[in-house]
Amino acid sequence: GIDFVSGLGLMEGMGNGLFAPEGTLTRAQLVTILYRAEGEPEVEFKGVFSDVADELWYSDAIEWAAANNIVNGYEDGTFNPDGLVTREQMAAILWRYAKYMGYDVSVGEETNILSYDDAFDIAEDAIPAMQWACGSGLIQGIEKNGTMYLDPHGYATRSQSAMMIYRFCTEINKQ
Repeated sequence: GIDFVSGLGLMEGMGNGLFAPEGTLTRAQLVTILYRAEGEPEVEFKGVFSDVADELWYSDAIEWAAANNIVNGYEDGTFNPDGLVTREQMAAILWRYAKYMGYDVSVGEETNILSYDDAFDIAEDAIPAMQWACGSGLIQGIEKNGTMYLDPHGYATRSQSAMMIYRFCTEINKQ
């Protein structure tokens, strides 16, 4: 996954030749990955979110994602670009990106995620996205002491994110 996303220029390292696989991914970084995958289309800055200024390294990516209903901000009108991405947030953003791309996301409608011990920890609005992510194989559970967890509120590591992007590009993108 890391070789794939690095080779395509979707994810960059953290400097000094390091990828930092166990490091975390921010909301701005995730949206920038998708924006790069789209060829970095031109956007007009409209200031959709109060905490995203024009001409920052992520400004165009966030504006593009918001304009295409790929990301939502928070109720207070912010995006929190430096906030760390949780696994359920990543699933939700990729689910909306798949819908934007015109992909069939109905696989999740029949996916039973109740076998994961923390399925009831998923935010209600993220359930369809998590079902899709599990049903499509995008997200796989994390095994801890013989029990499988989705860890929806856990932060997605850079290596987990790279694998999810890899699976999206190689499996979901086949549609």
